[in-house]
Amino acid sequence: MVFFQFLQGFAALLYPDTCCACAGILLKGEQHLCSYCRVSLPKTDFYQFRENQLSRVFWGKIPVETGTALYYYQKGGRVQKLIRQFKYHGNTALGHYLGFLLGQSMQGRGLYQGLDMILPVPLHPWKERKRGFNQSVIIARGISEALPVPCCNHLLVRRQPTSTQTRKSRYKRWENVSLVFDTPDTHALQNKNILLVDDVVTTGSTLEACGDVLLKAGAAKLWVATLAITL
Repeated sequence: MVFFQFLQGFAALLYPDTCCACAGILLKGEQHLCSYCRVSLPKTDFYQFRENQLSRVFWGKIPVETGTALYYYQKGGRVQKLIRQFKYHGNTALGHYLGFLLGQSMQGRGLYQGLDMILPVPLHPWKERKRGFNQSVIIARGISEALPVPCCNHLLVRRQPTSTQTRKSRYKRWENVSLVFDTPDTHALQNKNILLVDDVVTTGSTLEACGDVLLKAGAAKLWVATLAITL
């Protein structure tokens, strides 16, 4: 045991864990993010207010109780770096950790009382197989651990693949996703208060399409949470 601990310590000297945001060496007790980045990353305060930049995205479209995001997303910034590591380089432990931080920000807040379930925005099965995971499921599980509210990742499905949303106008984004989501078990959604989860929100078209399907299936109320919102 002592020798094994010595090897672990030696390996840590040669290959220390680094911060996923700034690449600085992590100190004992730090996970994924150094203390400086934990404090200095561009956090939102949406969890404190019913009306905020994210909830306003859905005004006049679908009824959303409120929405929250953990960070502001800026191209080339540290938050983009975090999400790329998680989403495109398979760092699911980081994604779960960020989801947990998002859940912690909602914990004990009156705005999020009465949630029955957490539903991640689904990927099409072939895309999920290709990536190896659904990033929204990983985030939702982190939130679920913090709140705690059950994560149900089979009650909302994507029937058709869609092209990337990058560089599309708001109308084109909506057109791209408006008919691709479905609810295989509407009975399980009846009169439920649902938190809908995605990674990054820009125009909100994907979340809007998902929310519309859920409400038509009988969901009582809808909340939205994302890791980040674009500036």
